[in-house]
Amino acid sequence: MTQDHHARGGAAVGAPSRMEARETNLLVTLCLWCEGPHGLVQGSKEHFNTLSRGSARKKCYASESFIQKLVANAMRPLAGHDFGFCCVGADECVFPHLVPSATDSDLNKAALFTRLAVEPPRAGQIASLAGQLGLACENPQLGT
Repeated sequence: MTQDHHARGGAAVGAPSRMEARETNLLVTLCLWCEGPHGLVQGSKEHFNTLSRGSARKKCYASESFIQKLVANAMRPLAGHDFGFCCVGADECVFPHLVPSATDSDLNKAALFTRLAVEPPRAGQIASLAGQLGLACENPQLGT
């Protein structure tokens, strides 16, 4: 994700303080991943400090698989804000809506959210990965 807030997709459309905790946690995961190796290490440490080893591995793998595929297949560079953000950009706003939709097995709705960022042929696969991330977040004992 780019740090240019004037880029398409970077306009502020919300605030973390107005989101549910799970939505904010998903945004934190995205921001840490987009920070690069340092953010990945920080996110992994947090998972391993708060979850069982198996659950942490599953959540790390699900996060990386989904976000990497989303960013690699985006039609344009996704715009975002720095970690410690006080606002949520348009691109970032899709993320906390996409994952719960996919987790709730509403893959058609999840694919619609995904199509805001990627070409339609890739939307189904990316929505499926979003569902795997959502399951890893909702059921931390999964995979232990």
